[in-house]
Amino acid sequence: MTIYTAAALKERMQSLFATCQGIDLDLAAVTEFDSAGLQLLLLAKREATDAGKELRLLNHSHAVLEVLELCNLAAYFGDPVVLTPSRETSRNIGS
Repeated sequence: MTIYTAAALKERMQSLFATCQGIDLDLAAVTEFDSAGLQLLLLAKREATDAGKELRLLNHSHAVLEVLELCNLAAYFGDPVVLTPSRETSRNIGS
């Protein structure tokens, strides 16, 4: 989810919100995540809330977690963040 893919992803999410009660967004395959990706998730969350629909972020990748933690936004989305053993180990080593 980068500046190179954000516009297409935005259109797709908007069309899904028009026809669905909510979206489960699986982030496991996200290997690149920049400020455009973050803006897209913030927009999706705001639009979902305004429409009374639900946006659930699932399986946060390392790239997504890194940006959400850097910006202190993990709690904003209200989704549980599950750390796999490899993530916990790498985090402990860096402490």
